[in-house]
This record gives sequence, structure tokens and C-alpha cells, in this order.
Amino acid sequence: MSPEAFERATTYPYRIPEQSFIYRNGDEHPLGGGDELPSLDGRTPVLAVGSNQSPDQLARKFQGAHWGEIPVIRCELDEFDSVFSPHIASYGAIAATLQHAPGVSVTLFVTWLTPPQLERMHETEISSANYGYGRLNSVRMKCELGPALNSVHIYNSRRGTLCHNEEPIPVAEIPAQNRSWKAMSQLDVQDHVCRRLAPEHDLQTFIRSSIDDQDLRFERSESLKTGARVFDHPGFTEISI
Repeated sequence: MSPEAFERATTYPYRIPEQSFIYRNGDEHPLGGGDELPSLDGRTPVLAVGSNQSPDQLARKFQGAHWGEIPVIRCELDEFDSVFSPHIASYGAIAATLQHAPGVSVTLFVTWLTPPQLERMHETEISSANYGYGRLNSVRMKCELGPALNSVHIYNSRRGTLCHNEEPIPVAEIPAQNRSWKAMSQLDVQDHVCRRLAPEHDLQTFIRSSIDDQDLRFERSESLKTGARVFDHPGFTEISI
């Protein structure tokens, strides 16, 4: 396994800016309070819960200038948290999902996507069947810029939430207030999953085998579903694609 592959697996959710930005052709352009947003007409607001908050991940998904620009707006979402999904991504990371978390306020981003951008995002998120797409209604969300939102679209794990001691595991790299569940970094959760599923392996061997062997990766992801907590928030409605 190359150093680049190991880094991609263990540094998820990657670099996340501290303010709203425009993603354009591989670069981020920070937005201040006095900056004017491009028109949001015809765009769908989609909540970024994990790596889609990162310009580095957006650059992997939207290569080339033909995609146009994407407004990515920082927000605070009440009563939810970014937690780990019980599956291993094709590139070896333990990816994120949303979970109802009473009393918690989590800092995330909303990506405003045109129809072609949304179609491309669907390709990257739901092709593996780990995630479903839908609308989350009746939310309390404060947006740094742009219109106030009380509903937003999300990709959420169909596998539920990875748990430890019967509690969901928040993503430590994503800031939140009033967490009571114990957060883990990507390295922490990788070590946790390795010890749970393949204690005979060191971490690098575990990650490499998850990347290289699709059947083994699926088998491990199926094992992680044991003890997972479902996402059953009444405000969520899945949309068939």
C-alpha cells in the first residue's frame, strides 16, 4: 500500500475549512460575511456530514472546470451529530453518517448543488448501496450565509450507526457542542475496528487488505452492522433515485 493510500484512509474527513467557501475547479475561495453568494436558484441544499465538507474531497469528485462552482455554507445543526457508519469505504476509511443526538449542536456544511452536480454526487454516494438519499425536515439550523433552512437533503447510512458500548461514535475531527458519546478520530476508530474484526493484524495490514479485497471489505462491513443503531428520525424521508 502506498503512503498516499494509507494517508487517504486514515485522515478522513480531511481538511475542513473554518468558514463558508466557494469550491471552484479544484480550489476553495473563502466567503466572508460581506461577500455575495452566487445565485442559489435551481440548486439543492445537501448537508455534508463527513468528507464532503472538505475541498480536497470535492476536488476528487468534481474534477475539471465544467462542473462550475459549488457554494459550501457553514452551519450549526441542533439535535444531531456526525458519527461513524458501520462500513468500510473502498479507499479504506470508516465513513461518516448523521445520527439524532439530543442536546448536541454540530458544525457542518451545506453544499448547494446544481442538477448535474447532484447527479454526480449521487454517483459517488449511493452507487455502493451503503447510503440512501432523502430529505430531513423540521431541523434547527443556523447558516453562516444564505437563506435560513428548516429542511435539507442528506445522504445517510442504510447500515445505521457504528456503536461502541451501545453508543454511537462521533467523528472527533468534526466540532460539536455538548457531546456525551465518546468521540474517536479516524485513527482511533480504525484501531477500534481492527481490534474488533482482525486483532491478529497491525493497522496497516488491516487497512491494506480492506482496500485490496472487495469481498473481505464487504464481509467486514457486514460484521460491523452487529450492534449498530438505526437512523429512524421521524423527519427523514428517503427519496428513490
